[in-house]
Amino acid sequence: MENRPSVGVSDRADVKVIFALTLIHFTGDFYISFINPLLPVLAERFTLSLAQVGLLAGMMKVLAFVVQPAVGYFADRYRSRIFILGGPMLSLVFIAVLGWASSYPMLLLFISLASIGGSMFHPSTAGMIAGYAGRHFGFSMSIFNMGGTLAFGIGPLVVAYAVTGFGLPALLWTAIPGLALMMILFKIVPPPRGEGLRGQGFVGAVRTAFGEVWKAVLLIWVVMVLRAFVTQSFLSFIPMFYAREGHSLVSIGFVISLFTVAGALSGVVAGHLSDRIGYKPIYYATFGLSTPCMMLMLFLQDAWVYVAATAAGALLFSTQALGIVMAQKLAPRGKSMVSSLMMGLAMGVGGILIPVVGRIADLYSLPAVLYGLAVIPLLSIGLVYFFPEERLRERPLVG
Repeated sequence: MENRPSVGVSDRADVKVIFALTLIHFTGDFYISFINPLLPVLAERFTLSLAQVGLLAGMMKVLAFVVQPAVGYFADRYRSRIFILGGPMLSLVFIAVLGWASSYPMLLLFISLASIGGSMFHPSTAGMIAGYAGRHFGFSMSIFNMGGTLAFGIGPLVVAYAVTGFGLPALLWTAIPGLALMMILFKIVPPPRGEGLRGQGFVGAVRTAFGEVWKAVLLIWVVMVLRAFVTQSFLSFIPMFYAREGHSLVSIGFVISLFTVAGALSGVVAGHLSDRIGYKPIYYATFGLSTPCMMLMLFLQDAWVYVAATAAGALLFSTQALGIVMAQKLAPRGKSMVSSLMMGLAMGVGGILIPVVGRIADLYSLPAVLYGLAVIPLLSIGLVYFFPEERLRERPLVG
């Protein structure tokens, strides 16, 4: 059955605001998505080891995601658009000047600043979806999530063609459409709504937001961390794997694009189904099938690589928005903070482990590590069994 909206919440979604928030998500993540497909180019330019590549990727994930709970806390306290609009601006500017980096430390600095921009807009924008989604919360959140996932699908292909044809300095010109779009969004996006936590400190706000549901939220968060760890590790090291297999930069960008675009589309389907059949059946199916599809990405050759990448991406990314939806239903106060934990901190903790993956790959082999990562979704099904499905489907959304 579908969840009934709470009193005071319109049945109809505000399409204009949902679309504007989705565009912000797309813009910020579009420029952040340039980093992973450029890792082989940057590794060659600065003569980096796999451990250094892992540090680069891990630093990006940590700063883009781990600091999101702090941003979410302030976003719940203050009605300001500085996080929503300033974050994407910071990301696109420092990604654009990435080609000017003259050393590995400078490269780390530019990527760090761009990543901090990514941490700024995610909690606020995700927290605003519930207030404009009406009764179609799962579907609206999946549309919003599609903006970011689609950006990570299109961005690698765009940057691959740009850098292959014109070199790293071409990154500067990619900032022009982003700046133009942000000027338009400045006139459309409303300020976020306060969550009534302004008078509380961080600890008090956490207690108010989670209360007695913290165990259920923690369980969902752990599953989100495992999914993010597998997905981000694959996206970080699959370019290195395919480069060693002889794939061109454009081919690698195409693989990453298929992987993520398929996830964007499957996420919308999963969000639509979650409003009707619940969450656990979707997790069972997608996690169970992810493992063989990821292994096929490593085993198959030629055009079959693209087929396997499409299937694996669709399965892995399909549940990304569902974790946010479940957490916001369980803890409807402090939506920005809850979103930052599920989307930001979960991905950040997964990102922290990426340098470890790189170090293990240096000691043993990259294929062996990637095969090991592929098994994790299948094992995670045991945790999904304990999701509070009945409680989630009975709990109305508080706007």
